Amino acid sequence: MPVKKILVVDDSPTERHFMVEILTKNGYQVVTAENGEDGIAKAKAEKPDLVLMDVVMPGLNGYQATRTLTRDDDTKDIPVIVCTSKGQETDKIWGLRQGAQDYLVKPVNAEELLAKIAAL
Repeated sequence: MPVKKILVVDDSPTERHFMVEILTKNGYQVVTAENGEDGIAKAKAEKPDLVLMDVVMPGLNGYQATRTLTRDDDTKDIPVIVCTSKGQETDKIWGLRQGAQDYLVKPVNAEELLAKIAAL
């Protein structure tokens, strides 16, 4: 199924703006959330084709939100790509263990992001 609607979950207004710019320029419909709790609620309400999840956020972090989404019957079929500044190999392994399909380290390279979306 081609990806059309993408949910960007990030507490940084700058990062959200950057992601929205890249994605809308490339024809995607974008919904945003500022934290993990909001991200889970929006994923259930909006039914996006993909979630781009930050990790370091107040409240529910991205690992917890990813785990919740990938284990909930309503959202388990929505792929999650973690987009975070946490670049250690252990961080990546942990992110994938929470159910993420892929893992990108910030600053996100636009071409790499678009290639990963296209590969889903």
